[in-house]
Amino acid sequence: MARTKGSKNKPKTVTADFATQIAEKQSEKEALTAEIASITANIETLKADLKEKKSTLKKAEKEVATLEAKKAKADARAAEEAKKAEAESVLKKLLAEGMSADEILAKLK
Repeated sequence: MARTKGSKNKPKTVTADFATQIAEKQSEKEALTAEIASITANIETLKADLKEKKSTLKKAEKEVATLEAKKAKADARAAEEAKKAEAESVLKKLLAEGMSADEILAKLK
């Protein structure tokens, strides 16, 4: 049987230069390794920065909580003083009207 024009029995010629391919892949590998090292260093820097920011945030939250507690205490004290002043004014008013201390105590109960 006659062979066709595009016979598969022809010897294959390899013209690839493995040395240059290896060199290209090595340079690509080195570039990627350097990039990975750079990214890793950047991540470490960002982690340290994040840790610092979190600690600063925690301190600020503590300070806010302390100030809120002090404000609540001061408000309670002011309200109590206002109530006390109001009671004194009512007491003075009743005494000025001529009520006795016993009658005032009876009204308060």
